[in-house]
Amino acid sequence: MRFAGISAVCLLLSTQAFASVETQLTQCATISDKLDRLICYDKLAAAVGHSSSQPAVVSAPAKPAVAPVPAAPVAAPVAVVSAEEQFGNENKAKRQQAEEIEKLYFEVASVDKDPYGRLQLTFSNGQKWKQTESRRFKVKAGQTVFIERAALGSFLMGMDDRNSTIRVKRIK
Repeated sequence: MRFAGISAVCLLLSTQAFASVETQLTQCATISDKLDRLICYDKLAAAVGHSSSQPAVVSAPAKPAVAPVPAAPVAAPVAVVSAEEQFGNENKAKRQQAEEIEKLYFEVASVDKDPYGRLQLTFSNGQKWKQTESRRFKVKAGQTVFIERAALGSFLMGMDDRNSTIRVKRIK
């Protein structure tokens, strides 16, 4: 009988404690400031974890002193890059957002070869492209070539008077 009485008292106290915790959780949830809400949750967790036999009492935190917000720094001017300048140098996410250019024409300023015999082209606008496959392709400085989009984000370089292309990749 004595054990039943003690058990009943403990059960009543624990249900009150849980009801108190639930109400305090709802009070914390109503706080709009993120930092204050987090502080409220942390105090509630500390009070519940510290002594589970006593009901936790956590009041809503007082508003902390608001530090003066420094003036927003002046943003550096953003360089506007045209789609032609960005062609071949963008990543997939930006490419999906940007306007799609399928084919551009360039004048070859200089032609070099790497140690493997692949072309490295510099165009008159300053862009540098390199050949990514080992097929032969003859091109001289001063000629006009086109670069177009190919499958899976690759690019093909060719000439209008030829029926052959090579895969290229933009370096700079």
